[in-house]
Amino acid sequence: MAARLALSGQQVSGLARGATLAAVRAHGLRLHTGAKRESCALTVSDDAATLGPQDLVVLALKGPALVQSAAALRPLLGPGTLVLPAMNGVPWWFLQTGAADPRLGDRRLLSVDPHRQIEAALPLAQVLGCVVHLTCSSPEPGLIQHGFGKRLIVGEPAGGTSARVAAVCAALAQADIQAEPSADIRQDIWYKLWGNMTMNPVSALTGATSDRILDDPLVFGFILRTMAEAAEIGAQIGCPITQSGEERMGLARQLGAFRTSMLQDTLAARPLELDALVTAVQEIGARLKQSTPCIDALLGLTRLMARQRGLYPA
Repeated sequence: MAARLALSGQQVSGLARGATLAAVRAHGLRLHTGAKRESCALTVSDDAATLGPQDLVVLALKGPALVQSAAALRPLLGPGTLVLPAMNGVPWWFLQTGAADPRLGDRRLLSVDPHRQIEAALPLAQVLGCVVHLTCSSPEPGLIQHGFGKRLIVGEPAGGTSARVAAVCAALAQADIQAEPSADIRQDIWYKLWGNMTMNPVSALTGATSDRILDDPLVFGFILRTMAEAAEIGAQIGCPITQSGEERMGLARQLGAFRTSMLQDTLAARPLELDALVTAVQEIGARLKQSTPCIDALLGLTRLMARQRGLYPA
């Protein structure tokens, strides 16, 4: 996103660390899309205070990294700054903007923001919701390999339309990103989660690519039962799913054999964003007093594997 915005002539700054910071300073941010090779110079720093308040702050982080770095992002926020978390899974604000339900308690997700660090650093009034439908990887620091897709869905956390959503979509569209405004971003978030909350951890557990997972009848059956539990939770929090699990996984099959982001993280020994993808769903289900044996099993097995490898905190 940073590369596309910068290449379109828009002013972009980047917050980076370590080897990535050094690589972008030395060579610019490099973007490879198929055979196309592009590079753009960015103002980069590892100190948000040197960059100062921005019009738009895009959070292209994994869940664990946001918890750790949220407080350090405050210097980027002015009174009119918008924050766009282009991230996987359930965001920290997800229950706070839905319909009131006494079963949900104070509606803060402890699994995603256990000490309210994100909530304290990023005021909800300045946040937009976002769903990412594209694939990228970083083969080396400062190099982005774009796979397929360029679609982003953007919307107000509380739903409805707004001028600021339209403005962000226009800026992204200028950068050749397929940005779509949503009148119900919570529904869009839950729909994507419903599809990838199973494939990601199953791939991390097994080391298998998506095609191998879908071709195994026992594993596929488990995935469908897990999706059914998540769909029931969604129906109770205003995010109903009308598609069948078989139909949704049919879309995944069309993408061919690929390594999920969680499998890539496992192989690279990076922390797993298990909480936003699975733990949050299990937490919501527990508050609703819904039985979730498949979600529980998926979470327990993946969490134990990750802890054994040092990829999830004990």
